[in-house]
Amino acid sequence: MASNLKIRTLEELPLDAHKADAALASTASLASRPAVFLRLDLNVPLKGGKISDDTRIRAALPTLRWLLDKGCRVVACSHLGRPKGVGFESEFSLAPVGERIAELIAKEVLLCPDYLEDGFQKIVADMREGQLVLLENLRFHKEEQAGDRAFAEKLACGLDFYVNDAFGTCHRADASMVAVAERFPVTHRAAGFLVRREMEFLEDSFRAPQAPVTAIFGGSKVSDKTPILQKFTTLANNIVVGGAMAYTFLKHMGHDVGTSRIEADKLSTVADILKAAEARRVRILLPVDHICAESFDENAMPIQVDSPNIPANLMGLDIGPKTRRLYAEVIENSKVVVWNGPMGVFEWPKFAEGTRAVAEALALCRGITIVGGGDSAAAIAQFGLAEKVSHVSTGGGASMELLEGKELPGIRMLRKTL
Repeated sequence: MASNLKIRTLEELPLDAHKADAALASTASLASRPAVFLRLDLNVPLKGGKISDDTRIRAALPTLRWLLDKGCRVVACSHLGRPKGVGFESEFSLAPVGERIAELIAKEVLLCPDYLEDGFQKIVADMREGQLVLLENLRFHKEEQAGDRAFAEKLACGLDFYVNDAFGTCHRADASMVAVAERFPVTHRAAGFLVRREMEFLEDSFRAPQAPVTAIFGGSKVSDKTPILQKFTTLANNIVVGGAMAYTFLKHMGHDVGTSRIEADKLSTVADILKAAEARRVRILLPVDHICAESFDENAMPIQVDSPNIPANLMGLDIGPKTRRLYAEVIENSKVVVWNGPMGVFEWPKFAEGTRAVAEALALCRGITIVGGGDSAAAIAQFGLAEKVSHVSTGGGASMELLEGKELPGIRMLRKTL
């Protein structure tokens, strides 16, 4: 797709014209290839010290390989999990990640646990062309999430370029996302291939989209989606609503919702969203039938309710077959579709068909189809359809904020002009 991005990309970095700047790389050799600070999102799930899903590692490989193939000396870093920030915790070590990277790129990966010590500058200065050093978990230091500038200065010392390929963390102003980037000239900062792709789909696709544009929102709470719902009343032609948040909409419209979950304090918010949509002639689609149960239980008997109204003793746990067909028709005939949030409790097979129907409709749509991370990304992977859509975002929170129109701190650091 044609790109109107205003962020600097890897190809625009002056790697070959590199000259060490004493203020940035006081220990670097003028004869050496440049040293690159590479922020990645390697926050993978671990079970018993073993990686259970290496998707994020594989997503980082194109940028990592490109830099290494250019002969760059790469210092990669990431966070993992939620350590206390008071020092090393073995369960959150990046050691298994380093081992997996080494397997995938068939190169040695040197894990550096003590990168705040004076010896780190010597490690960087002594690195060979095309060598990779992985810093231990950034969040072992409380200064990372505090955005500490002194911490950032130590991380940047001896390095020549800054590359951010950690889209999933771009909405956070952590030291490695902002303060480290500020240590480098704007011309020496760039987005990796993953961040570039995320921006192309999540930002570029909505600059001047071809109609019809359809936004699909699900999940449990209207409150979680209020800003993005409001934003898409200005961007979309159709807004498809599912999940528990749909019951708050139906309640506002006077329908019976049984014991389904609603947010009573958000009924006025729903009214505002519907009013804004009506003013802009945006069609909001809500469930016309449901799959219900008597209790919130994976083993509960599914009960089909062939009406927008739900009996008093039942709760909605998925959209019904008529709603699936209605939503699928709208999705398949759209030019741009973005999806964030499941239609029901898709983790339970008895209540997964609504979410599956949306995923299958996206797979059949011939337009631009974007899955906005989080549960939607998990769902489309569960149904084996991730390769059938245009883009699956790696960042749930970051993708949401970008679609809402917010300027992400990590992305702001990569703009060509600040």
